[in-house]
Amino acid sequence: MNSPIIQLLVLAGIAVFLILRLRNVLGTREGFEKPPAPIANTAERRRPDLEVIEGGPDRDITDHVDADSDAASALAAMKSAEPSFGVSDFLGGARGAYEMILMAFENGDLSEVRPFLSDDVYEAFAAVIEDRADKGLTIEATFGGVTDIAIQDAEFDATTSEGEITVRFTCEMTSVVRDKAGDIIEGSPTEIKRQRDVWSFARTMGVGDPNWQLVATGE
Repeated sequence: MNSPIIQLLVLAGIAVFLILRLRNVLGTREGFEKPPAPIANTAERRRPDLEVIEGGPDRDITDHVDADSDAASALAAMKSAEPSFGVSDFLGGARGAYEMILMAFENGDLSEVRPFLSDDVYEAFAAVIEDRADKGLTIEATFGGVTDIAIQDAEFDATTSEGEITVRFTCEMTSVVRDKAGDIIEGSPTEIKRQRDVWSFARTMGVGDPNWQLVATGE
């Protein structure tokens, strides 16, 4: 057998050997195999209970009122009309306004708080103060601080862009009422009493004047 034939036989043997080794390592494919299942997209694989609405809930609102309430919708409308408006900021201002207005009323001098009172509220407060003066009564009061503050309701008029927020306050204070002679006829200078008030504040959203006015009072 000549040399070229021997070389061909050797090469053929090597080729057969390599094919057998590859079959053992990789296995074989027969017929049409199903393509690999596609990977589910992120939305399909996400657990329903982990889904979050884009942007998430507005905690500035839901920290103070129920997310599904009419008050929440009204507050959201106020923020749409005036993006710089913040519910938490409003409550901080309402806390300070409550103390300032309440003490002005107790002390019988509304001059400094007049811009924060609607005409109706101002006239009602002024009438009480005038009646006390006519009777010779004076009040000495000390404010002990707000112990609780919460939004009770909120409304928004889309036509006028007026927002109204009703706030429930609880405070501690001492007060005494003295007659013309200076004698105490009511209260005690050492007894701390708890007072609850429900006040409504209103303003037109999206205008230059940022001040809210007290438009109604109750208990």
